[in-house]
Amino acid sequence: MTETTTQRILLAEDDDAMRVYLERALVNAGYTVDSVDRGTAAIPLLEECEYDLLLSDIVMPEMDGIELAQRCNEVSPHTKVMFITGFAAVTLKASREQPHAKVLSKPFHLRDLVLEVERVLEDRISARLQ
Repeated sequence: MTETTTQRILLAEDDDAMRVYLERALVNAGYTVDSVDRGTAAIPLLEECEYDLLLSDIVMPEMDGIELAQRCNEVSPHTKVMFITGFAAVTLKASREQPHAKVLSKPFHLRDLVLEVERVLEDRISARLQ
C-alpha cells in the first residue's frame, strides 16, 4: 500500500494527549500528519499545503470543526473531511452541516480510526480516477 506514504492529513484536535495519540497512530499507519491545537491554526496550513484529509475534532475553542470544514471547503475543496467527537448532539449537527463528512464518535479504537481514514481516502482516490 504505497499510496498512504504520500497521503497528507491535517489533524485539528484541542486536547493535547488525544492529538499526540491520534497523530502517532496515523504516522504509524504510514500517513504524513501535521497537527494543530485549534481550527484557526489549521486555516493557514490548508492555504499553504495540499492535504488529502482534514481530521478534526468538532468541539474546539476559537473555531469549531464544522466552521473549519466550511473554510476547508472554500480554500481546499479537494480535501476530504472527517470529524471526531464525543458529543452525540454535535454529531447530528455535523451530519446536517457537512453531509459528505464522516463522523467518528469517541471513544473509538485506533484501529477503527485508521480503517475509517483509509476508507475515506480510498473514496477520494476512486473519485479522482473516474
